[in-house]
This record gives sequence, C-alpha cells and structure tokens, in this order.
Amino acid sequence: MADTLDRPGPHPTSDAARTPAAPASGETAVLAGVQNALANGPSVRVARGMSLFGEHAAGWLAIGVAGAVLDRPRRREWLGSAAAVAFAHGASIGVKRVVRRRRPDHPSVRVLVGTPSRLSFPSSHATSTTAAAVLYGGLLGRRSRIAATATVGLMALSRLVLGVHYPTDVVTGTALGAAVATGARSVIRRSAARRNPTSGG
Repeated sequence: MADTLDRPGPHPTSDAARTPAAPASGETAVLAGVQNALANGPSVRVARGMSLFGEHAAGWLAIGVAGAVLDRPRRREWLGSAAAVAFAHGASIGVKRVVRRRRPDHPSVRVLVGTPSRLSFPSSHATSTTAAAVLYGGLLGRRSRIAATATVGLMALSRLVLGVHYPTDVVTGTALGAAVATGARSVIRRSAARRNPTSGG
C-alpha cells in the first residue's frame, strides 16, 4: 500500500469519463464547490501553468538562482533563500510520507492535472510558494510583497481548482512554508550582518 501511494497520482479525467456525482460532505463538498464555481477553461489553463511552474519547486528555485546571478552583492542571501525553499519543499514531502493522506478521490471532484504521487497532505506547491514569497519578497522590497501574497493565494486556490488537494492541505502547506521561511530569513539576516557588521548603521 505504501508503494502504491508513492506512485504517480491519477491522470486528468475528462468530463466524459466522470461518473455521476455522489453526495459529498466536508472538505470534499468545499472542493467540489470551488471546482463548480471556478474550474472553467481559462482558470484551469492558468492553474495548470502554475502547477507546472511549482512542480518540485523548480520555478521558485530557478528564480533564486537568477537572483543570485543578477544581484551579486546579495548573492549569498539569494542562494540561502533558494536553499530554504528547497528545504521547505523537502519538509512537505517528509510530512506527506508520515501522514499518508490520499488525494481527493470522489465522483464529484474532477482531477484536472497529473501528480507525482497519490499523497495529499500538505500541499508541496503551497509550501514552496509561500517560502519563496516570504524569502524573495524580503529581498525584493515592499513593493513586491503584495504580488508575493497574491501569488501564494493563487497557488493555493489553483490546487483546489485542479482537484488535487483538500483545503486543509493548502492551508497547512502555506503555514509550513511560512514557518520554514521565517526561520530561514532570521538565519540569513544574521549571517549577512556578520559578514557586513557596518551595514546596519
């Protein structure tokens, strides 16, 4: 059973392949409601693009590396932030393997994107996106924080639109990413202060 859950998740299902929706309750009903309201063509395409960008935190790691290349005075901070994003992603995978919650599997929920495993809790996309938003947002300044916050919300919502996570998966992933990023940011700032003792005035 453990090996089965670690295998890739179900492939996207077409409307033709769906069975009639049975009564849903709790988080499944919330998830089905989100899909009924938002899972139309344009939003699904955007959600799939975000899913691809955030898969294995690859897009966020690429941004961290680009920051290190373009912002050489703060190269260590960018690389440290990217490492923290990778750590956050890894932490979410570790929690998944302990909790072993199955992804949504109900006739009322459409699976609109493939997944690397059948494990659901927490959302690794939400975890790494939140970590990147906190860490990179801190490096880019106040003007970027609104966009960073919006990106976290959109990524979390996209996982519901695609039918691959329950609401508590994305909420917990967001909290985990924020916790890792907050701790990492403190470490990164102390390290930068030790290297530049006069920078703080």
